[in-house]
Amino acid sequence: MVDQLAITEAIAFPDASQLITEDDTPVDNFASAKQQRLLVSSLYSALEGQIVLAEANVGIYHTFSQPPIVPDVFVSFNVQVPQNWWDKENRCYLVWNFGKPPEIVIEIVSNKVGNELTDKFATYEHMRVSYYVVYDPSQQLSETPLRLFELRGMHYTEMAEPWLEQVSLGLATWEGEFEGRQDTWLRWHNAEGEILLTGDEQAEQERNRANQAEQRADRLAELLRAQGIDPDQLPE
Repeated sequence: MVDQLAITEAIAFPDASQLITEDDTPVDNFASAKQQRLLVSSLYSALEGQIVLAEANVGIYHTFSQPPIVPDVFVSFNVQVPQNWWDKENRCYLVWNFGKPPEIVIEIVSNKVGNELTDKFATYEHMRVSYYVVYDPSQQLSETPLRLFELRGMHYTEMAEPWLEQVSLGLATWEGEFEGRQDTWLRWHNAEGEILLTGDEQAEQERNRANQAEQRADRLAELLRAQGIDPDQLPE
């Protein structure tokens, strides 16, 4: 019988205290920062109750001897940050601690020097990330603003449709307002094509429904009064 404890003790994991988990260097622009917040916040709101870890600009250590890669957004299902997240080993995504790479990585292109289709492409492919998304709103790299790649076998294959079958999520561009800015945004959607709403959007939708219900009740009351019926005297 294999001694699992002996095997575990024999594995030499890197000393987390020596890892650079954050360097406090601001690197993003206004547009990318808002886009990241939209993707992360809407996913948490829509998938409330499910176990999912979605973050922006958090480093992923994928190989002991390599520096971390820091995607604009990543999504990992069925994992959670440990309760003691201030401990050094819990401040970023260590693949050997979480037991798997994220299922989705999104890079938002803002210039031609980010290596999204070369070095980063190869790294995510090597990491075995199931879906790699390159969102290029200003068409820095190509005339196609949204490109998705799925890991098939050992390599990525570009997808014809932006539907991530393994995680039952889709991606699409959307014209609208987010945080006071009217623009084109990258949004999640479900199998019916419905956009996944942020918490604020859900609250606004509920307020609109309540207002519509109140307006219908007022119209009904006016109709009853026109027929000589006092709506306040109706039995409950």
